[in-house]
Amino acid sequence: MSVALTKGGNVSLNRQAPGVRSVRVCLGWTAGPGYDLDASALLCGASGKVLTDQHFVFFNNLQSPDGAVRHLGADGGGGEGEDRERIEVRLADVSADVQKVVFAVAIYDAAQRRQTFGQVRGAYVRLTDADGGAEVARYDVTPETGSETAMVFGELYRNGADWKFRAIGQGYASGLAGIATDFGVDVLQPAPAAPSAPVSAPAPLPPMPAAAPAAVVPAVPKTQPATGSSPVTCFFDPTHGVGSAVVLWQPQWGVPRQVETCAACAQRVQTTVPPFYTPPQAGYPQQQVQPHVPAQQQDQGGRRFGTGAMLGAGAAGLVGGMLLNEALSDDEPRVVVNNYYEDDDDSFF
Repeated sequence: MSVALTKGGNVSLNRQAPGVRSVRVCLGWTAGPGYDLDASALLCGASGKVLTDQHFVFFNNLQSPDGAVRHLGADGGGGEGEDRERIEVRLADVSADVQKVVFAVAIYDAAQRRQTFGQVRGAYVRLTDADGGAEVARYDVTPETGSETAMVFGELYRNGADWKFRAIGQGYASGLAGIATDFGVDVLQPAPAAPSAPVSAPAPLPPMPAAAPAAVVPAVPKTQPATGSSPVTCFFDPTHGVGSAVVLWQPQWGVPRQVETCAACAQRVQTTVPPFYTPPQAGYPQQQVQPHVPAQQQDQGGRRFGTGAMLGAGAAGLVGGMLLNEALSDDEPRVVVNNYYEDDDDSFF
């Protein structure tokens, strides 16, 4: 008989399914057209972090190094009420230094597509006996805010000689990259910005280095993208190929933001003092600042403006900005996903 778990609840496999040797973690959900969700497993040691990057099992790494955890991929055609993806765990073959296996689901390319778990319905995770097919436990996952782009559904963890399964339901607004970072997967991080000295003109770009190995996850495009989707190309030049790395780009105008680039462009962003200037490209016009004329005294014809004109334009811009900010402000509180882990409580079973 299957056990219905609530958030934080756990079940002992020795008690609920004595003699079970292999289990399948079945994950399901219902989402609208254009949504592409992916399940993954993280094999963690006593520190709570993955042992190595290869112990992160997902669509580009379908098996753990010991072969005990295998991603079986999509299953059953994806209709409502059917398992979408399954991950098999052979309990006896799991390495002794693995203390838990965490199961997560993330929306692929969620930020670019502006998708969240707020539009995902009927999410669940269920644990079954891989040999007999009997269901051992089930947890119906409910997002807390609706702004989550990735969620940890549950985990298998050692309890002495026993294995237990716990319902987690922890949401992340930062997607699969946030989960990977929390569990110690090596995700490409932007280099800290060096102090910039005043310059009269942008420094020339360094020579393009040889392509470096791509990060293990979340920015790596799928080997076989889902129907209707296409790989993201390099932000700076689509001819460079897929955007295999996520970096923090500081443009000449505007605030810093994350972009997906090829490995070579990622290296250039990390080794160039901000702001990062890109060479002119067809279809991507960029305003050029004349080095001998201060930027605040230029117009498109290169004319200089007097001090009075500059002060007048600045005051008008300030008043206009205040009025526009007042018109667009909604004064509503921002919702922040609380990444909270329940403490291990073995009192449930």
